[in-house]
Amino acid sequence: MRKLFILLITIFSAPFTSCSNKDSGEIKPTKGTITESVYASGVVKAENQYTVFSTVSGELKQTEVTVGETINQGQSLFKIDDTKASLNTDNARLSFQLSQENGRYIQDKIAEMETKVQAAKDKLTLDQSVYNRNKNIKQYNVISEVDYEKVELSYKNSKSNYETALKQLSQLKIQLKSDQVRNNNNLKISEKAQGDFTIKSAFSGTLFNILVKDGALITPQTPLAIIGKKNDYLLELEVDEIDVVKINLGQKVLVTLDSYKGKVFEATVDKIYPIMEERSRTFKIEAHFVTTPAKLYPNLTVEANVIISTKKNVITIPKNYLVKDQFVIVSGNEMRKVKIGLSDYQNVEILDGLNETESIYKPK
Repeated sequence: MRKLFILLITIFSAPFTSCSNKDSGEIKPTKGTITESVYASGVVKAENQYTVFSTVSGELKQTEVTVGETINQGQSLFKIDDTKASLNTDNARLSFQLSQENGRYIQDKIAEMETKVQAAKDKLTLDQSVYNRNKNIKQYNVISEVDYEKVELSYKNSKSNYETALKQLSQLKIQLKSDQVRNNNNLKISEKAQGDFTIKSAFSGTLFNILVKDGALITPQTPLAIIGKKNDYLLELEVDEIDVVKINLGQKVLVTLDSYKGKVFEATVDKIYPIMEERSRTFKIEAHFVTTPAKLYPNLTVEANVIISTKKNVITIPKNYLVKDQFVIVSGNEMRKVKIGLSDYQNVEILDGLNETESIYKPK
């Protein structure tokens, strides 16, 4: 991920004063400006740029748009062969219609069963009245035990028949309702599935590219087209995992593009994705140009430096004069510990342990 970004570094690096003894690498620290930055690389993206995919598989029958066309949200882009889906919808519609006819038959059965329920209720009322009357006179021994048991059994049978009729009526009503709901849902599902064979745009924008041809076999993994907002661009950058903790929203970004040799554009960090890409060990950030270049196209490659901090009038030395990131060599090969601050790709700030009048030597 790390890469030399010469153009931006040299903008902020200050020159160093060398002593006459060039063979020993003797130099003196210098005062200047140092900028700490984080390297990032990436591409230009159109705002809301996305790749169109299908949710179903099949043969691409017709492309209904052309590259460069302005696309509206919900507009039809592609049609995939839906012969099988159409037949499934027809079958579901036929089943629904048959269920409607069957429903009328069940409604007739319900009316018939309601009549039976009423008859069973009437008989229960009568048998219950006879039973209660004989129960009251049984104590006077005016009815035999056998006759009483017959009356009691008749009442119990009537009660059981009435309860059974009620259950049958309830089951018929439930069956009618469930059959209608089930077949109606199956029809809606089939119609929705058939609609998936027409691929529509999720957003409004410009059609940048069509990635398939009519007659191709399409799957949900096949990219079909790229759509995004024309003349509205952002930068999608990747930052190394060891540098991402230094990135904050609003930081300045200096950007170069191969399409604009020798020019540096300014942008601002406005989004940091909070998850690492495991393969590249990088984090994705987004930035927007402060002043957008005159012409841009999606997927142009860019290199950038995210400016972390800048200090002026500080003592700096070349990084390659540091030993173990904390020592410098002074006269007589003496190792002196120094405290460092900001650093860029070439230079490092000295906070303590060395002044600009002392000479240091390049490690061998």
